[in-house]
Amino acid sequence: MRKKVLCFDLDNTLNLAKTKAEPEIGELSVKLLDKYEYAVISGQKYDQFLLQIVEPIVEAGATPEQLSHLHLFVTQGTRYYKFDPELQDWHLVYKYDLTDEQVNEMTEALEKAAKELGHWVELDNEDEIIENRLSQVTYSAIGQLATVEDKLAWDPDMSKRNAIAKKAKEIAPQYDYEVAGTTSINVTLPGTNKQFGMKHLMEQLNVKKDEVLYFGDMCQPGGNDYPVVEMGFETIEVEKWQDTAFALKGILGVS
Repeated sequence: MRKKVLCFDLDNTLNLAKTKAEPEIGELSVKLLDKYEYAVISGQKYDQFLLQIVEPIVEAGATPEQLSHLHLFVTQGTRYYKFDPELQDWHLVYKYDLTDEQVNEMTEALEKAAKELGHWVELDNEDEIIENRLSQVTYSAIGQLATVEDKLAWDPDMSKRNAIAKKAKEIAPQYDYEVAGTTSINVTLPGTNKQFGMKHLMEQLNVKKDEVLYFGDMCQPGGNDYPVVEMGFETIEVEKWQDTAFALKGILGVS
C-alpha cells in the first residue's frame, strides 16, 4: 500500500541533537509536503520543534498550503499542533498536560536518583537540567545548552541514564521513565510514550498503520523509538540525519 504519512523522530533523525536541521533537510521536506502528510513526533517541547524543523522548512520556501501538511506531535504526541493557512499560524489541537503535583513528584524523583548515583551535575549558568514540558518532565543530564560534543561524550552507552531511570522508578513507580536523545530521560504518565502519540496520529490524520512510514534513530529495545516498532509500523532506522536525507532522496527520486 502506498504510504500517506512520513513520520519522523526529531533529534539525530532530522537534525543533530537539539540543533537546527540543515538546509538539505528543509529543502527535502518542502518537496515531501507536496506528496505526503509529514509528521514529527518527539519528546521535545513545542519551541524546539519550531526552531529545529519548522524554521528550516520555512526558510526552504514552504508555502502556507504546504505547511498545512506538517504535523507536530510534541512531547511524544501528548500535544498536537497543526498549521492553519488562513490564520497563518500554528494552533493547539489537543493537549494532555500534567498536574503541578505530578510535575513535582517527577522532578524530585529524577534529582534524587541522579544525586544518589553521583551523576548530578551542578551548572554555573541559567540552563535547566530538569524541565517541565507541560505534558512530560525531561531530565537533561548536563543541561540543554551544552555542546553537542559534550552531550555525545557524557553517556554514549546509555548506562548512566538507564541507572538513573531505574532508581527514579524505585522512588516514584507510578510514572514511566524513558531514555532518549543523548543525555535525556523523559518522564511521563503510564501509556503516554510514542505509542500514545502514534495512535493519536492515526486518528487525527485518518490513516491506517500500513499507510505510515516511520524514521527513528533509537529503534532498539529500550530506545524511545522502540514503542513504534512494537506497534508494527514499517520503520527505517537511521543513525544520523544524513541517513534520513539519503532515504528521502530515494523516496523522492532525486540526487
